[in-house]
Amino acid sequence: MTALPAVASAALLATGAGVLWYSLPLAVVVSLVYSASRYEMTDVILHRATRLCLTILACMVSIFVLLYLLSSGL
Repeated sequence: MTALPAVASAALLATGAGVLWYSLPLAVVVSLVYSASRYEMTDVILHRATRLCLTILACMVSIFVLLYLLSSGL
């Protein structure tokens, strides 16, 4: 009986997974625009945009995991 909530939550995650893929290009675009507005050299822009994109994605993943763990007991 404990496998049923896991299957239901996995199915719910799979149906909403298409929306999650929009966060990748969004993080890349936000990082590039922000870095390009702060710096002028291409190498610096790409380096800072990569760091910022990874930071944004790491924060989003950690928030997603935290919310998933908090909602798994409901």
